[in-house]
Amino acid sequence: MKKLIKWLSVSNRWKHLGWFTAMYAGVLTAGALEYKDRAHGGKWDWIDFALTVVGAFVGGLIFSWA
Repeated sequence: MKKLIKWLSVSNRWKHLGWFTAMYAGVLTAGALEYKDRAHGGKWDWIDFALTVVGAFVGGLIFSWA
């Protein structure tokens, strides 16, 4: 565990990991929201999906620059 923490602390790698995690969570969340809409009689909306993913992308960038 100490080796992992040391490796992540080199060159701010933990910030890149946070960005990747935000993107992954954003895509999963967008998919889950659209699936919920479709399961309840609606239809899949690619614009909503894309906006959710873009929001996660922007949030990840803000996190990585902070």
